[in-house]
Amino acid sequence: MLNSEPDVLLGPFSSPSARATPWGSALAVLAEAEVFWLSTVRLDGRPHVTPLLAAWSLGGMCFTTGGQERKARNLERNPRCVLTTGTNALTGVDVVIEGAAHTVDGRSEREQAAADFERKYGTHLTSPEGTWYGLGEAVIVGDVRLYRIDPTVGFAFGKLPTFSETRYTWPKR
Repeated sequence: MLNSEPDVLLGPFSSPSARATPWGSALAVLAEAEVFWLSTVRLDGRPHVTPLLAAWSLGGMCFTTGGQERKARNLERNPRCVLTTGTNALTGVDVVIEGAAHTVDGRSEREQAAADFERKYGTHLTSPEGTWYGLGEAVIVGDVRLYRIDPTVGFAFGKLPTFSETRYTWPKR
């Protein structure tokens, strides 16, 4: 599990007056975002992108899927992936996390991730009227696959009025 802060560097495609986005600010974007886009690669090399729920938990980005879904089949063959979120506007900050996704099997880890998902998405997961009601319990008992992306590199792209490209790198484990 990753517990260290990444190194932070302002990238070369930033405005002259730009400053690096602190990791804490990128974490805030990840915490507030509701929809993420997961990019994986099919066996034949074609890309696959799908929207999903995700939460920073267990020291990385966590998400769930069924074992027969395309993303799960892709990750079985190649765990490298990219998770993206941000704003659908020319203002704000977009965040990208690259790394390898691995299944989380330990019950205590699954319980922690389920609690983090329920805290983040609230009644969507905890109310009988919620779209994903019962997902927390499904995570805990292993009825769905829980993946954690161990980040290797990340980016925060600040947009108007000042463009910035911040690069986050984590030590190799």
